[in-house]
Amino acid sequence: MNPWEIGRFAFLGLLANKVRTGLTMLGVLIGVGAVILLVAVGNGSSKSVQASIESLGTNLITVSHTAGGGRFGAAGRGSELKDLTLDDARALVDPVRAPHVKSAAPVQNTTGSVVYAGQTTTVNSVVGTTPDWFATTNHEVARGTALTAADVDNSRKVVVLGGTTVENVFGPEDPVGKDVLLSGIPFRVVGVLATKGGAGQDTDDTIVLPVSTLRASLAGYGSLSQITVQATSSGATDEAEAEITAILDARHKITSSAQTDYRIVNQASLLSANDETNRTFTVLLGAVAAISLLVGGIGITNIMLVTVAERTREIGIRKAIGAPRGAILGQFLAESTLLSVLGGALGVAAGLFSARFTVVGIEPAVVPSSVFAAFGVSVALGLFFGGYPAARAASLRPIEALRHE
Repeated sequence: MNPWEIGRFAFLGLLANKVRTGLTMLGVLIGVGAVILLVAVGNGSSKSVQASIESLGTNLITVSHTAGGGRFGAAGRGSELKDLTLDDARALVDPVRAPHVKSAAPVQNTTGSVVYAGQTTTVNSVVGTTPDWFATTNHEVARGTALTAADVDNSRKVVVLGGTTVENVFGPEDPVGKDVLLSGIPFRVVGVLATKGGAGQDTDDTIVLPVSTLRASLAGYGSLSQITVQATSSGATDEAEAEITAILDARHKITSSAQTDYRIVNQASLLSANDETNRTFTVLLGAVAAISLLVGGIGITNIMLVTVAERTREIGIRKAIGAPRGAILGQFLAESTLLSVLGGALGVAAGLFSARFTVVGIEPAVVPSSVFAAFGVSVALGLFFGGYPAARAASLRPIEALRHE
């Protein structure tokens, strides 16, 4: 019996019970589709977080004030924790002591309510800073102008709004040149930030104003929330971090890590850590989905065993008229493989189609290797799990098969 005849008999054998064949293929379909979709969701989540981090710039370094711990542990007893100040920010931009630092901007955060046309909107991210903040954090102004040095020097009451804040407060109206009340104080809108998006927190729901104005009118003169620093390149972040540490240790009179009153976050290191975390997350999702593919393979074994039992008399007749053991073995192996191939192909189509839709706010990104792997494993499962029923059918003795009722 040639391969073509084996394949034809296998196909006719599957058509003999369409419902059972369809349900078995459905198990394989779900398994393959789940692997493709869940790996795509994990990869899409990774890309979303990565894009959010990269939107700030891979050469960004953040120096944060900490009141309770240092670089490696809690602050030592009796040590005097010092605030991050505007002078600290200026000191970091030193071409001699910090040649790998391109720019630095002080940041002080607070919250506030915006009132316009009788409507009140709460904004959780009110940022007081200097003009260097826009370039340092990779923020562009889409309309109007950014803050100027004169705005900071003269503590002018001007603000630049994020896209989400504009939508919430002004709707379709152009906000540039309009006056708003921020925590009861009148401010003039001079610009609108370009939309950046981001994973998790909405980075476009923000208000930016001169740090001098925020400290004088809204938040007081305590410690800066952080200092954002831009290294000269993404490859110079480690050198810049070392230079920042040396400068701040000298200014704050820090002699041991236990006394450290600030924390440094290197954006490049954060991006690398995120890659590792999301790679593990994606593998875990794929492993969970692979379990359903394994269940589909077990389903093939079950159905093929039932098929062999139902067709025992047929097998006996074929053997009695001279059908070789290889023909019987080949037919049942072909049937199980055909089940897995068709189910796998439909699963690939279902997985690719499902990946076109947003899942829990994540845009799936299909990983080509997962498609080939899922389909390949489904075919292998058909051969593996169909092997035992096929071998059992091929080993039946003709006389015993003919006696079977």
